[in-house]
Amino acid sequence: MKLFTCAQCGNTLFFHNRACVSCGARLGFSPNSRDLHALMPASDDRWQPVNGGDRYRFCANAATDVCNWLVPEGDGSAYCRACRHNRLIPNDLDQFRRIIDAQHRLFYAFLKWDLPAPDRSEDPEGGLVFDYLEDEQAADGTFHSAMTGHDEGVISIRAAEADDAVRESVRSQMGEPYRTLLGHFRHECGHFIWNRLVRDAGKLAACRAVFGDDEADYQASIERHYAEGPPPFWADSYISAYASMHPWEDFAETFAHVLHITDALETAHYYGMTIKTKPDEGVAAEVDFKPYRVTDFERLAEAWVPLSLAINSIHNAMGERPLYPFILTPTVRNKLTFVHRLITGQAV
Repeated sequence: MKLFTCAQCGNTLFFHNRACVSCGARLGFSPNSRDLHALMPASDDRWQPVNGGDRYRFCANAATDVCNWLVPEGDGSAYCRACRHNRLIPNDLDQFRRIIDAQHRLFYAFLKWDLPAPDRSEDPEGGLVFDYLEDEQAADGTFHSAMTGHDEGVISIRAAEADDAVRESVRSQMGEPYRTLLGHFRHECGHFIWNRLVRDAGKLAACRAVFGDDEADYQASIERHYAEGPPPFWADSYISAYASMHPWEDFAETFAHVLHITDALETAHYYGMTIKTKPDEGVAAEVDFKPYRVTDFERLAEAWVPLSLAINSIHNAMGERPLYPFILTPTVRNKLTFVHRLITGQAV
């Protein structure tokens, strides 16, 4: 994630900031310029960057301090490029704020790579739409947890997983090494991207050569996975145990990890991070490039492996579990490379 600079005072700004802590300027993120602007009032509900430029309105969700994204003047939607995809929202405002923060980070990558994301007004049948579902308790006292999933562009997210205690409980019950709200967004959107850039783009054969036959019975694969677990030595070929369930899940997990790795490396780039394996050795990883502009995934992997090892060691030193407990084997790298080439518009 990029670091930003306040145009009014030069202070460092962060993606989620609503106001500059140094000069107090109101801030808004423009999806068009992909920049966090220090703003001044223009007229009525319009705002303009302090250093000039186009005028904007704030997303309608700014009224409840949920969103800090801007809508260009002349855009007919009341909502920003991210929030206009939301169909069902939770009643809990704190949950909604955490959900939108994760959704913004998802759309940041979509904007950087110019990935397709039509909403339902642009594509009524298959456009991207989010339903944030609340758990329900029936009249007989039966409790029903909402389910996270994807169905032809409709992405359902269990709103309760915006609460750390709930999400950690599920992570532990499922035996997962990693589970985050942002991870849900990235994984489920991997299914949407498969629809758009593989199925609808005539690239099924190329994808099947890497991930396997997506026509394998999905329901039978689910039942087998939860009854028997992943196959032996699954880590040789899959980024996660869940990815081994079916080629669709393998693709979605791989897509999510391309986003994890790229966005984390961009953060490292803006902080000027350099990683050395030993004090007397040369540099093992220096993120002196802009990851979203890289076309060779191997360049990302070569920087990510030592960086993730260092991050995991820091987590261990703080008594926490490793942040990135995944192994990029040659087969996994091949899958990551395929997805990276696909979303960066290269031939696959």
